[in-house]
Amino acid sequence: MERAYLGIDIGSISTKGVIIDSNNNILASEYIETEANPIKAVKRLVKLLKNNFNSNKYKVVSIGTTGSARKLIGTILGASVIKNEITAHAIGTTSIIPDVKTIFEIGGQDSKIIIIRDGIVVDYAMNTLCAAGTGSFLSSQSRRLGIDVKDFGRIALTSKNPTSIAARCTVFAESDLVHKAQIGCKLEDIVAGLCESVASNYLNNVGKGKKIVGPIVFQGGVSKNIGVVKAFEKLVGEKIIVDDNSHLMGALGVAILAKKSKKEKEFNFDIEDIVFETVGIYCKGCSNKCEIIKVIKDGKTIDSWGNRCDVGSNLIKSSVS
Repeated sequence: MERAYLGIDIGSISTKGVIIDSNNNILASEYIETEANPIKAVKRLVKLLKNNFNSNKYKVVSIGTTGSARKLIGTILGASVIKNEITAHAIGTTSIIPDVKTIFEIGGQDSKIIIIRDGIVVDYAMNTLCAAGTGSFLSSQSRRLGIDVKDFGRIALTSKNPTSIAARCTVFAESDLVHKAQIGCKLEDIVAGLCESVASNYLNNVGKGKKIVGPIVFQGGVSKNIGVVKAFEKLVGEKIIVDDNSHLMGALGVAILAKKSKKEKEFNFDIEDIVFETVGIYCKGCSNKCEIIKVIKDGKTIDSWGNRCDVGSNLIKSSVS
């Protein structure tokens, strides 16, 4: 059988997975909602991938995880590689667009910029705790306006006079949006204004001080919003590339890293009935007051993290399930 490699990107809003062959061709892919339960989401993702994967021809021999829950899911699946999103997105993107120099990424609750020169990450930045300008922000505003967020871009492109929306803070943006509607601004102008404010907010905060040059690749769920894409092109004066698999770049990148790791062990897709749990322990042994997380598989602790001294280590050993 031929070897295949699984990459999973577990974000706060969505969970993505790809299976690739030895030439980085995508054999199967899935994109689902995390729904605040990464373990449950990954079980469902793995089941979907199994159903769309030719297991008679290929066997998955290595796994990589990235995203905000990468350590948890990497531990559960026995991943050979657990990598940060910056590295994963850069590897995935350069495998498809080798000459990329700038990556814009806007997800459900965070956003990042990655600066690449000669295939190497030379600089990056991520947004602060505020979710203004992210996918969840746009979803919230679409509900307020009574439209489907999927129609945002199409509606924005019909505007001839985008209205100015203050989007540096979600609270101020909502207040400004209501005000603009109340004074009679057209729906399409408000929507276009929101798209432009997302792009402007990103460049003034995440992209502040960065040398942005093309080719520029736009990734994340918000990249599917043509209104935001056009707003970026207007502001930076460059063509913005949105690949059909832009939402899968993190998963693709970490799958490639899993292939390169050479740590091989055949993966069993039948994990749905395995009971995984996480238990939080607050250590009061010293002033650190560490929050220790234990990962339990079928009643046995398989990993833990969070302790910063031997007191915490002893606590884990004394409370192993």
